[in-house]
Amino acid sequence: MGSFRLKLVGFFALLALLPLAIAFYGYDSLARSNETGRADAQLEASLRGVVAAYATRLDAAASQAESLATQPALGRALRGHDRRTLARLVARSPGSAVRAPGLAIGAIPARAATKTVRVLDGGRTLGRVVVSVPFDAKLVRALSAGLAATDRLVLARRGELGLEPGSPGAVHRDGHAYRGLASAPLAQPAGVELTVLTSQAGISHAARVSEERIAAALLASFLLLGAGTYLVGRSIVASVGRVADAARAIAGGRLGERVEVRGSDEFAQLGTAFNHMADQLQQRLAELEAERARVREVAAHFGEALTATLAPEQLLQIVVESIVEATGALAGAVVAADGTTAAHVGDPDAAGDAIRFPLRTGASDFGTLELVGDGFDHSNVETAASLAAQAVVALENARLHRVVERQALLDGLTGLANRRSLDDTLQDELARAVRFGDEVCLVLCDLDNFKSVNDRFGHPIGDLVLRAFADTLRETVRDVDTAGRWGGEEFALVLPGTGLEGGANLAERARAAIEKRELAAEDGTPLPITASFGVAVYTGTGDLDDLIGAADGALYEAKHAGKNRVVVARRPVRS
Repeated sequence: MGSFRLKLVGFFALLALLPLAIAFYGYDSLARSNETGRADAQLEASLRGVVAAYATRLDAAASQAESLATQPALGRALRGHDRRTLARLVARSPGSAVRAPGLAIGAIPARAATKTVRVLDGGRTLGRVVVSVPFDAKLVRALSAGLAATDRLVLARRGELGLEPGSPGAVHRDGHAYRGLASAPLAQPAGVELTVLTSQAGISHAARVSEERIAAALLASFLLLGAGTYLVGRSIVASVGRVADAARAIAGGRLGERVEVRGSDEFAQLGTAFNHMADQLQQRLAELEAERARVREVAAHFGEALTATLAPEQLLQIVVESIVEATGALAGAVVAADGTTAAHVGDPDAAGDAIRFPLRTGASDFGTLELVGDGFDHSNVETAASLAAQAVVALENARLHRVVERQALLDGLTGLANRRSLDDTLQDELARAVRFGDEVCLVLCDLDNFKSVNDRFGHPIGDLVLRAFADTLRETVRDVDTAGRWGGEEFALVLPGTGLEGGANLAERARAAIEKRELAAEDGTPLPITASFGVAVYTGTGDLDDLIGAADGALYEAKHAGKNRVVVARRPVRS
């Protein structure tokens, strides 16, 4: 009888365990897929950061080329074929080169991205300024600053690593296995891809940990089931057959199959338990499918919401609301580095379990995401981590957008409006003056003897003088006025609704203020600073070029009349 019981236990355990084994096999596959998906999400976030950093470098190269190309000294040197001055200007701007007929100043690396700006002289091209972004180890280190410790950046030619752009895949390099994601081929240098790699060993290790847990759970289930079946080993073979048939049906995918329960003995109880287990399995699988669909929907809405705005404050609120919804948390908040709450949903101080995710990438710190709930399973934690990673990318993109927007409108040295912003302001004010019959005053001002300051004390002291002059102009103008850097040591003031007398008075106040400003070089040598001003006013429907020409002519007269003075254009600009 004992031998029969052991055989019965063995066969019954085998039949009943099949659906459990299939379920655990499914969970194991899902765990492997999740590990790979998490690695792919990290690769995608890292690659976005690298591409954004590379784009920032290209924008910086373009700004550098524009800045050098607009320097009056460069134009004069090109007109006079002054190689020495050109070489000095190029040396002050790392990575720069100048090309003109018969002139080639500075080197352009063979493997580099370049930004080129023409140097114009009244519509005639004098030459070109080229700023290079070399593809070397230094660039790789700079672009890798925001990557995770397990990731690495590779610059490869298209197809060299066997990856399709935008599709993660396996890569073997230097005798090691990686999972990688490549960008689309860059325009410069042609055919080069930015590829982020992460170690396949780390992904495999996480998958093995999941496998060990699943194996332990399977073993525990097997032991429990064996003990239970041993206790009911004396039940009739027909009952065992019914349970075996139901187990095979569930193993075949017919999860609605149940054991027919007869009587109230141990086998009936086993049948009832088996049916309950099948119900729970079917319900759990349905819940998993529903949860996966809900998470996919939330992730899709989350992505759409992140692309709907570039305002960091709105993004933070969207992040908190979406992640709280996706994880079923009771409350959530983003806490800034100074301890203040930047965004929240519900009561962040509510009782419950708490999990936290830092919202950081590279040098950017957007705070910490804190979630409070009744409990967070592994799936919820992974979902929150994935959405937080996407949020960091969106927040960084918004930050970079603001930086680029600011760089496009402000002069980097003085903080005043740049030439582009001044041109736009002049156009707008001119249109307003035409519409309402109002006046617009333009003041062009130039620091006297500024070149001698640079030559004697160096460009750092020259930059100090430029900033001091900019501060003086900023303190002198009204809120409705615009002060900006016209180019080099030349500045401009746009004064809406101001006539010649008002413009001349304001220019005189600025001239007197800069003359009284006390500055000194590093060795204590006093730096007397003066400036010359040309004032012109626009009335009626004249031409913008005429207004600029009148102000420039007045400035020219101020310079040739002894400098440190204000000269008013002889008559206003009219149509």
